[in-house]
Amino acid sequence: MSCTPKANVSQLFNYRMKRMTVSTPTNTTHQQDWNHKLTLAQEMLPLISQLHRENNVVTSIFGRLLVGVTDIDIIKAHRYARRIVEKELPLEDTLPVLRELVQMNLGTASIDLGRLASDYKKSGASDLRAYLNEALADVVDTDSELEPRDVVLYGFGRIGRLLARILIAREAMYGGARLRAVVVRKKGDDDIVKRASLLRRDSVHGPFDGTITVDHEKEVIWANGTPIQMIYANDPASIDYTEYGINDAIVVDNTGVWRDEAGLSQHLKSKGVSRVLLTAPGKGDIKNIVYGINHADIADGDQILSAASCTTNGITPVLKVINDRYGVVHGHVETVHSYTNDQNLADNFHKGDRRGRAAGLNMVLTETGAAKAVSKALPEFEGKLTGNAIRVPTPDVSMAVLNLELETETTKDEVNNFLRKVSTDSNLRQQIDYIQSPEVVSTDLLGTTHAGVVDGLATISAGKHLVLYVWYDNEYGYSHQVVRVVEEIAGVRPRIYPARTVPEDLK
Repeated sequence: MSCTPKANVSQLFNYRMKRMTVSTPTNTTHQQDWNHKLTLAQEMLPLISQLHRENNVVTSIFGRLLVGVTDIDIIKAHRYARRIVEKELPLEDTLPVLRELVQMNLGTASIDLGRLASDYKKSGASDLRAYLNEALADVVDTDSELEPRDVVLYGFGRIGRLLARILIAREAMYGGARLRAVVVRKKGDDDIVKRASLLRRDSVHGPFDGTITVDHEKEVIWANGTPIQMIYANDPASIDYTEYGINDAIVVDNTGVWRDEAGLSQHLKSKGVSRVLLTAPGKGDIKNIVYGINHADIADGDQILSAASCTTNGITPVLKVINDRYGVVHGHVETVHSYTNDQNLADNFHKGDRRGRAAGLNMVLTETGAAKAVSKALPEFEGKLTGNAIRVPTPDVSMAVLNLELETETTKDEVNNFLRKVSTDSNLRQQIDYIQSPEVVSTDLLGTTHAGVVDGLATISAGKHLVLYVWYDNEYGYSHQVVRVVEEIAGVRPRIYPARTVPEDLK
């Protein structure tokens, strides 16, 4: 045993702190810069909350929402701005904008602090308040609360539960589309407990962001203060939603059981339902809507609509902009798709070819209707695309390989620069993202809210031959596209400010 007395704990702590603070001038500068950023970000946090609480205004930095963020998240969002303005956005530029906004009488809006600050600096204006009054004229001194619209989820599987998470979060941000009920078939006395547990915990997307409790007597799941009525029914036509105070509802059918007008129209026989949206490709004359592409085709008289498929949503926006700029003669789409609940866990009978083989052990070659479905949203692609799919042993995030023959020659750098600009400056910036990293793998794209993400380093271009690799979160990204369609149908899509003029070279 040593005879040396034990060192005082506080002395050891102070010694180590001194060792840690000994640094070169360069390190000291970096540390001071970081601490300064933290100070500014911490001042921004309560202002962001105040804007949301008092004005129902949600803020962002070049599309990255500042909702439930930390000071570190704010700093990262400003660093992300390098992709848009080619340099890190100083917090000194956005904080004054935020300070002015909390003093203004604003209505419901989504306000991009990054764009406001950047545009203000470019304008050369000297009066920030006057500039903001002009840029935000549509929501200054206005009462622009979104009128609530009831939403019902018919089915509560993978997509249904993600839709619930997103709708709950969106309602907390803006109001508007509000989740009122979930319809399922009862599978036991503890059905509601199990449904709540599946909403609370997810093996792929992690825990629910908030609290969930169950009212057994009223059969209600409370999620972050939102009451979700569980309705047990065996068919779509036998429910009286008005008994639950639900009226003029949009029913989102995510079961996939019915995909034609005859089957889906059963929902319209239930009291309290006015519109139906299918989360799968619709058959017959049902409009397949890819938000950002053809959502303007939704007419007041359309009672039944489809949000197409995850793959169709992932590839259609990219195909549109490529076709608009270069012209597509023909192409082939190969999707490398995560396994789905439709496949078997172990080898067993399945009505579909090859899908009966163990999903977690095999790559499974199968068919996809996504290539043909593109033409339902973009008629100019009729007969131009073929497609196949390979199901692989990953639970989420897929990839589409677009092998295209173009009318116009291009180069890898030119097409990548074009797609990068589209992802930041076009009206499809919520649908198309762009990434350029030699280390990106599928799990890095988990949780993306975009319909598809172009992998720039993988692009191949030789004259008129172009190959693009597009990642997409076939669960979460697709679910955001579905919610965008729901909000469009409900007339509650929040407007984004400042209004963005698409550059001429991207039109």
